Amino acid sequence: MILLGIDLVAVVAVMLVGAIGMADPGRSPQLSNKLMRWRVGLQGAGVALVVLLMLTGGR
Repeated sequence: MILLGIDLVAVVAVMLVGAIGMADPGRSPQLSNKLMRWRVGLQGAGVALVVLLMLTGGR
């Protein structure tokens, strides 16, 4: 559960950095792409942790 909480905070942080970056007219498309990949990876890890918790009974 602790890892899931850490992952949730990381996903929110990456999303906020990406959203703030979108407001910058001179933003780098490469950075936006990298942030998107990080977000997708972190969300995938979160889903995997939820599945693992469900399979193990949440302990």
